[in-house]
Formats: sequence, structure tokens, C-alpha cells
Amino acid sequence: MEWWLALAIIFGSLVVLMTTGMPVAFCFMLVNVVGVFIFWGGTAGLSQLGLSIFSSVSTFAFLPVPLFILMGEVMFRSGLGLSMVDTLDKWMGRLPGRLGLLAVASGTLFSTMSGSTIGATAMLGSVLSPEMEKRGYKKPMSIGPIMGSGGLAMIIPPSALAVILACLAEISVAKILISGIIPGLIIACF
Repeated sequence: MEWWLALAIIFGSLVVLMTTGMPVAFCFMLVNVVGVFIFWGGTAGLSQLGLSIFSSVSTFAFLPVPLFILMGEVMFRSGLGLSMVDTLDKWMGRLPGRLGLLAVASGTLFSTMSGSTIGATAMLGSVLSPEMEKRGYKKPMSIGPIMGSGGLAMIIPPSALAVILACLAEISVAKILISGIIPGLIIACF
């Protein structure tokens, strides 16, 4: 079988699995296992997949990444993120365009606590976007500051992506985290 035909079949099966309502993670896992079986030589490929999963999970430098995601999820589920946004809202008073500024300020603060870009953006979007639209902000105007400030978690430490970058480039994790403080704050001010 040609490689492009096998690739098309695997991609098509991924689309079919997703349309059945199966969770996306399980769709990808099932398609990956089938793809490994086809492209990596059967059972030998499956054993190699298991070994590569174990080696990537057991790498000490990558340990903070799931913990950052867990911290962001705990903050979201516990309501701490909502309490933080409410506190910042009270501190800002009656500024014009307050909710846009609130999105940037809370995004910056949440980025310093979670380290997860996805977690920061999801929390800000679920809390601020409905409130901004209710107060007359148009959809692009409400999503813009949320997306911009949610992305600050890539730069401002603790950053899961900075840890991954430092590990892949084999440079000091501490130096790359410290080097993100000033640029992240400058971006937040802009």
C-alpha cells in the first residue's frame, strides 16, 4: 500500500471517529495506534510506541508541564480565577473600557499563576466574554484582549512552553524563565 493512501485512510478514519461523538483524545489515540501499527512494522512498532511514551513521560525536565496544567484547572474549578477577576474589577473602579483593561490585567496575573496558555485563555473567555457582550462589547472587541492576554502565559513565568523550549534546546530553564519577565510585562502594558 502506498504511504499517501494509508495516510488518507487514517485521516479519513479520524474524521469518521470524531463525527461519531467519541472524545477527541480517544479518537487521536486510536488513530495513532493504528498508524503506528501500519507505518512502524506491526507489533514491533507498538512496543516502540510504548517505550517512547514511557521515556517521554519519565523525563524529569518535562515534569512541570502537567503540573502547570493541573494548577490552571484547579484555579478554574475552585473559583479562584473568578474571585481574582472580581477583585481586579473592584480595584479598577469606573474606568472607561474597564472590561478590556480587566481582561489584560487578569490575563497577566493569571499567567503568572498558572503557566498554561490554554488554561488562562479558557478561564478568561468563560468569565469575561459573556460579561463583555452583555455590556455592549462586540464579539471581536471582547475576544481580542482575552486572546492577547491569554497568550501572555507563553512568556511570563512560570511558562510550560518555556520549560519545553529550554529542555529541547538544552539550555537553562531558570534563565529562559527569568528572561520572559520584562518582555511579558511590556507586552501586557502595550
